[in-house]
Amino acid sequence: MLGDYLETSARRVVAGIDEDGKSMVVSDQPTPARLATDAFVINQIWRMDSLPPRILADDASGEQVSICPPAAGFIYLVTTFPPDSSWDLAHGYEAALAASGDREASVSSSTIAGLHETDTVDIITVISGEMYAVLEHGEVLLKKGDSFVQRGTKHAWSNRTNEPCTIVAVMAAAVR
Repeated sequence: MLGDYLETSARRVVAGIDEDGKSMVVSDQPTPARLATDAFVINQIWRMDSLPPRILADDASGEQVSICPPAAGFIYLVTTFPPDSSWDLAHGYEAALAASGDREASVSSSTIAGLHETDTVDIITVISGEMYAVLEHGEVLLKKGDSFVQRGTKHAWSNRTNEPCTIVAVMAAAVR
C-alpha cells in the first residue's frame, strides 16, 4: 500500500492571457513541486510571495516544496497521508518535516507522535479518506468535505484507516 501512496500526484491547470488579451490555458501538467516521504506526499500547487499578488504573477514555488510560506504570502498544497500502520509515525515525522523545509516545527518533547507547530494559519479540507486532527487536549475526526482551521497551534495528523487520506490546504504566514 505504501508504494501506491508514494506515486500520488496532482495535476495543475493554469489560466492566463494570450497575445490578443483573451483568456486561455497556459499550462496543464503535473505540479512541478512534489515531495514524497514516508509521512506524506506533498504536491505544491502554488506559492505567492506577497499579497495582494499581481493578477498574472507566476508560481513562486520553483521545484522545491516547502510547508513554510513566505512572510507575506501563502502556499497551496495537495497532501496525501498514508495509513499510520504503514510507516513509523513515532520516529519518522521529524525527518519528513525537515524534508518539507520546516525541521523546527517538530515538537520532540511531546508524547504525541508527529506533534508540530508552524507560524501559519491553515485552512484544510479533506477531499478523500479521513484523518484525525490531534491536539494537545483532544482530537477530532475529519471526513471527506470537512474543513479544519489550524491557527498555529500544536497539532498532529493521524490516519487510522487502511486507505490514504488526501487533503488540500492553504497555508498563510502568520505572526504570534
